[in-house]
Amino acid sequence: MRLRKAEERYAAGLLAPSMIVVFGVIIIPIITTFIYSIVNIDPLSSHQGEFAGLSFYIRILRSAQFWDDLRRTLYFTIVSTAIETVFGLLIAILLNQKFPGVSLLRSIIIIPWAIPTVVNGSLWKLMLNGEYGVINAILVRLHIISGYQSWLGNPKTAMLCIIIADAWKMTPLAVIFFLAALQGIDHTIYEAARVDGAGALRSFTSITLPALRPTMMVIIVMRTVEKFKAFDIFYLMTRGGPANSTKTLMYDTYLQAFSNLNYSEAATYAYLIALAVALMTLIYVKLMKREEG
Repeated sequence: MRLRKAEERYAAGLLAPSMIVVFGVIIIPIITTFIYSIVNIDPLSSHQGEFAGLSFYIRILRSAQFWDDLRRTLYFTIVSTAIETVFGLLIAILLNQKFPGVSLLRSIIIIPWAIPTVVNGSLWKLMLNGEYGVINAILVRLHIISGYQSWLGNPKTAMLCIIIADAWKMTPLAVIFFLAALQGIDHTIYEAARVDGAGALRSFTSITLPALRPTMMVIIVMRTVEKFKAFDIFYLMTRGGPANSTKTLMYDTYLQAFSNLNYSEAATYAYLIALAVALMTLIYVKLMKREEG
């Protein structure tokens, strides 16, 4: 009994530093943010310090601005995740083949993912510049467009440009996951399928895709949650413009807090985002358990 208590005290001592960090970095901010969302702390408000209850939540959920932000956030999340998943799978299948130089390609494919987001956003902003961007130069020389375009200054193309920039950086992560899963498939299964007369398409749909389904679900879960919270790429490339065409929920949270000094509304936005992420995670966990079953 004494030995067990000593082991428990030793385990508690080892866990104490990490628990203090978790409590200070995660638990306290969560509690504080919730308090801010139900108590008016806006420095410019005449009602500062008053208990607001759910009034901030009701006001935001009734505003057209919130739903427009949510629509743009979902568009970015869904399209970018789909691009990363599809192209990640195709590139992984290519790199899973044996041909000269495949080892080099496997090594350099990780470079875009290793580039910091600040560098990635700045790089794409320069390439998409309407006056001297290399993207315009290439498209003009290929006679795809007649003149230089302001891609990030056009509300119809700004979000698509951000999606491309983000997908270019994060697709290698999906490639790594898919390539690892592909190399774990027993190749004798493919040989048996060829003996039975199955072609490449049949083998892909009947063998490869089912084997990659758990990996695909993990990638979708990870990237959906991260993209729903994306902020840095929008701040670096467009800052919500032009005409609010790239203003997402996370970027609007930043604006409410640091531009408009509406701290309580910003806290409410943050909690609504957290609730949405928690709901998506719960749905994905149930789907993954169903897949395992």
